[in-house]
Amino acid sequence: MIYRRAIPVEFNHCDPAGIVFYPRYFEMTNSVVENFFREVAGQSFAAMMAADEGVPTARIETDFHLPSRLGDVLEWRLSVTRLGQSSVGFRVEAWCEGARRVTVALVLVRVGMGGRPQPWPDAIRARILGFMEASDA
Repeated sequence: MIYRRAIPVEFNHCDPAGIVFYPRYFEMTNSVVENFFREVAGQSFAAMMAADEGVPTARIETDFHLPSRLGDVLEWRLSVTRLGQSSVGFRVEAWCEGARRVTVALVLVRVGMGGRPQPWPDAIRARILGFMEASDA
C-alpha cells in the first residue's frame, strides 16, 4: 500500500528562478512522514514528544529528477522499504504531471528518553507493516 499526500509548491518553497529550493524538499518530506505517523501509525509527533519519544532521521539519500515550479501540485507517495526492531525505512517520491520529481530514501529510528533506540509497540508496527513494499523476490 502507498500513503499519498498532495503538497502545492508555494512561493516560500522557491528560489529566485521560481523552482523548488532543494532544502524545501526535505521539509516537504518531513511533512509527509509526520502526517503518515499521525494518520496511519496512530502516533503523532506531538504525542511522541510529550512522551519523551521520537523518530529522528538516521539516514537520508535523495535523487533529484526534474525541477518543480511555483504552482505545481506535488503528489507525494510514501512506502515502507524496511521495518526493523526500532527503525523504519521509507521511500518517499514526489510526482507531478506524470513525472517523478524527487526520490528520497530515509531511515528513522524510534527513540525514548535519552535518545536510546526502543522497539516499536505492536499496534504501531502492525499499522506500518501495511505500507511495506512488495518484495521483488
